[in-house]
Amino acid sequence: MKTVLLTGGAGYVGSHCAKAFHEAGWTVVTLDNLSRGNRDLVKWGPLVEADIADREAVAAAIRHYKPQVCVHMAAYAYVGESVEKPELYYGNNSAKSLTLLETLTAEGVKKLIFSSTCASYGHPVRLPIDETHPQSPINPYGWSKFIIERMLEDFAVAHGFNSVALRYFNAAGCDADGETGECHEPETHVIPLALKAAIAGTPFHINGTDFDTRDGTAVRDYIHVSDLARAHVLAAEALSEDRLKGANVFNLGTGNGTSVAELVAAVGRAVGKPLNAIYGPRRPGDPAMLIASAEKAASVLNWTPRCSDIDHIVQTALRWEQR
Repeated sequence: MKTVLLTGGAGYVGSHCAKAFHEAGWTVVTLDNLSRGNRDLVKWGPLVEADIADREAVAAAIRHYKPQVCVHMAAYAYVGESVEKPELYYGNNSAKSLTLLETLTAEGVKKLIFSSTCASYGHPVRLPIDETHPQSPINPYGWSKFIIERMLEDFAVAHGFNSVALRYFNAAGCDADGETGECHEPETHVIPLALKAAIAGTPFHINGTDFDTRDGTAVRDYIHVSDLARAHVLAAEALSEDRLKGANVFNLGTGNGTSVAELVAAVGRAVGKPLNAIYGPRRPGDPAMLIASAEKAASVLNWTPRCSDIDHIVQTALRWEQR
């Protein structure tokens, strides 16, 4: 049986990945320091409570469980916080990832899937955004991930390290069976915020109505977290079977955008009542549209989204919220 080591596996995307790997027949080992993860979301294998920068603890876990592949998702992921405290992001995301790569290499685990982000692209110069689009992050969070991608390229050349960087667009939704979901504190994702407002009857603020889009509100590419999780399994299988060499990158998105106004309407349909929407000015730096081209993932990994219809995304998030 193949074994995967999931760093940050007690988080939102990580817990969904743990379930997907478990269902695909892998042994799942979660390594998480629980600073922002949730112990209750670790349900599909053992938990090693440790920091990725703890060389001895990570090495001990590798020697004990003997993983073939590491999936690296341990990171801070709040854009606003990264602007206010960049040292947190370069220290936790970038520097600690270097330590992890050094430990993995020393222990002979040279296959890794990295949780990257479309934030590494910055403002789009063309749409849809494919993997050859220029990378020019506009915040420390995006830069902290970009730096890790650069590390993976250099480790491939220097150490024969094989990796897959998966650039997520807007991860959304929750496990359809209700076994895991979003447990962020504070919550910053738009769908749970909109659902909380709809359920409580409180105002929901929409930032910007004058974008050059079909209804004036910003458009984003929402991808169901379970579709993201399945992509990690496919990438791990490709790495473990030596079908991918060197440093590889793939976008994970639907290729279709949903505007904020359309999202608000979907939330209203799910809850059964319209939101109390309050319209305000744009936030500085917000692009009008972010839409992925995921053709490379389709052709190389045989991955296409299966459950990322916006109504399904919202309904699964609502069921988790109501729990």
